[in-house]
Amino acid sequence: MGYWDTMDWTKIKKDIQKGWKEGVVAVKEGAIVAKKKAGELTDEGKRRYKVLELKTKVHKRVYDLGERVHALLTGRRKASNPALDKAIKTIMTDISRMEQQIATLEGKTAGTKPVRKRKKA
Repeated sequence: MGYWDTMDWTKIKKDIQKGWKEGVVAVKEGAIVAKKKAGELTDEGKRRYKVLELKTKVHKRVYDLGERVHALLTGRRKASNPALDKAIKTIMTDISRMEQQIATLEGKTAGTKPVRKRKKA
């Protein structure tokens, strides 16, 4: 009787099947983790895009604000005090609202608590 004759082939077959099943489970778990991570990265990308979009809108509104103030100060529009102009107040409100949204989104991006809106007195 040789070495090969003393081997328990059923035990070897069971060990191979067990290893195969464990490998399949590990691959499935890895796929689930990869899917979850891809979803997180997608959400992060969406947040960053939204922040960029809001910053662009703020930049545009600041431009509009400067244009309006310049028109008031140079006399192209009638107003005694630019701070009392309704259009300027509206632009300032828009800018503040967008800056709060940016702060909230950046808080989520950085892993910190989002900034809460202030209550009006």
